Amino acid sequence: MDRAIILIIHNVRSCHNVGSLLRTAEGLGVRKVYLTGYTPYPLSTPDERLPHIAAKAHRQIQKTALGAEQTLEWNHRHDITAVIQELKQAAYVIAGLEQAPNSVPLAQLQVPERMALIVGRETDGIEAGVLEICNTVVEIPMFGQKESFNVVQAAAMALYHCRFAK
Repeated sequence: MDRAIILIIHNVRSCHNVGSLLRTAEGLGVRKVYLTGYTPYPLSTPDERLPHIAAKAHRQIQKTALGAEQTLEWNHRHDITAVIQELKQAAYVIAGLEQAPNSVPLAQLQVPERMALIVGRETDGIEAGVLEICNTVVEIPMFGQKESFNVVQAAAMALYHCRFAK
C-alpha cells in the first residue's frame, strides 16, 4: 500500500536532529514535513529570520540532511494546532509518538492510508495539549535501562513501521 505519510517535527531544538529527520523522511518516502513551533528550518523564501540566523541554521541542517532539504517538500509553520486541524480536515489520522498512559505500542498501530506522525522535544517530548488533539498516541517500548530513544531514531522506527505495516 502506498500510504500518504506526513511528519510533523514540533519544538525540536537541534539543527542536526532536524537535518537527520529530513534525511530519514526523504528516504522513507514521506510526502511532506512540517517544522512547527521553534523548530529550526532551512532557508526559505520569504524568510522572516535575520539573514545570519537563517544562514547558520541552514548550514547546520544541511550537514545532516545531505540535500534532503532540497528534494523533500517541507513547510515551516509556527502553529501546530492549525497544521493538525488542516490535516484532520484532509482525512489524515494524527499520531503523536510519545510515552503516555493512553499510548499503544508501535507494533500494534493499525496504520491508515493517510497518516501524520508528530515527534517532539528532545528531552520533554510532545506537550500534553498537543497530545490531547491527536487521534492516537503511539510509543516504542523500551527494553533496556534507558527511558527513551533519540528523536531521530524513534522517528525512523515509527516511519519505517508506517511505511511497511500490513
